Amino acid sequence: MLYKLNLENILFLDIETVPQEENYAQLEPEKQMLWEHKTQYQRKDEITAEEFYERAGIWAEFGKIVCISVGFFAFDGDDRSFRVTSYHGAETDILKSFKNLLIEHFGQAKHLLCAHNGKEFDFPYIARRMLINGMKLPYKLDLFGKKPWEVPHLDTMELWKFGDYKHFTSLKLLANVLGIPSPKEDMDGSMVRQVYYDEKDLDRIVTYCELDVVTTAQVFLRLRGETLLANSEIKKV
Repeated sequence: MLYKLNLENILFLDIETVPQEENYAQLEPEKQMLWEHKTQYQRKDEITAEEFYERAGIWAEFGKIVCISVGFFAFDGDDRSFRVTSYHGAETDILKSFKNLLIEHFGQAKHLLCAHNGKEFDFPYIARRMLINGMKLPYKLDLFGKKPWEVPHLDTMELWKFGDYKHFTSLKLLANVLGIPSPKEDMDGSMVRQVYYDEKDLDRIVTYCELDVVTTAQVFLRLRGETLLANSEIKKV
């Protein structure tokens, strides 16, 4: 039962990713060949591997993380707050900072990680990028040998499915149907590569990522039947 979980033990998160290189031509020939093979069934016949490369951020083998935003609940008596912070910049620095957060503040058995579509994207992507960057996985991301009920991950998309695995429900759609006010976003996930490489506006990406963390927390509250966060309860730290 969701309402039995202690909100203070949950770390909400979201990641933003881009292709490892700005352009396909910057890839080494072997990596170009591997990209072509990896995407041959995803691409339409008329779309070349080079044209498809703008979507490379979806795959951890060909992309990189440019921002991880996290949020957590804090209570002071009857006062509730949701504190949001972000790690951005060089990917190795992002991953090290996030790993330290997990070890130092969310490493106990009671702690859980929560993201929208996190089990299919965010959690495995972070774990793969850590290994690619030569980092040992923290306990919360090392799933080897764990039974399903021992995996410390929550996924708001999975919770919404109620056992139905036929379709994907976006965070934006779920927030809409649950009556959660839509934040004033000036971009969507498909624009992250352009904003990062062409506009070089990382701050805009960070803001977008943080809004998704807040929205994920709001969805979780609605799934528990609790009052949504007011703007005054959301704190940037």
